[in-house]
Amino acid sequence: MSDPREAAARYRARRQGDLPDEASDADAGSPPGAAAAVDRAAYIETAIQIAMRRGDFDDLPGAGKPIPGLGTHHDPDWWIRRKIQTENLTGLGPPAIMLRAEDRALDERLDHLRHEAEVREALEDFNRRVVEARRQLQGGPPVVTALREVDVEIEAWAARRAARAAEPSAAAEAPAPGRRRRFGIRRRS
Repeated sequence: MSDPREAAARYRARRQGDLPDEASDADAGSPPGAAAAVDRAAYIETAIQIAMRRGDFDDLPGAGKPIPGLGTHHDPDWWIRRKIQTENLTGLGPPAIMLRAEDRALDERLDHLRHEAEVREALEDFNRRVVEARRQLQGGPPVVTALREVDVEIEAWAARRAARAAEPSAAAEAPAPGRRRRFGIRRRS
């Protein structure tokens, strides 16, 4: 290839209409538009080199620092994970990531349920969705979320519930409030 400055000059001349595209393409014996693409690439490369010499890229934020979110292991979906985390998005993303997040918060969600049947139903639903996500062939990150043992989780839920019931509650220790007036009801005199 010729000097990048010559290619940049040809590109500018072609853009201004001084040099037709077909003339340079026919001389090279290449398909139509190939010379224009090469000239455009040379022009861009020349513009970048000139800007680097001027120091336009010297004071950019993050210069010389690693790209955040790229850990030591290779994760092709690091950007979507970071976007979900920074934007605090819920309900969006590949099933593998959503199931991992749900797995982390599952114990707390189960603690809010009152009956064993509800806990069993929630665990079976979670396990069903994990199995469905493993069967998908749509791509994305692999599903590494483990299935939950329903009987073991119900025992753990019952133990946590019993421990909470054994703790003295703050409501029982608080003094009883005085008689409260009900608004909206008028007394007849």
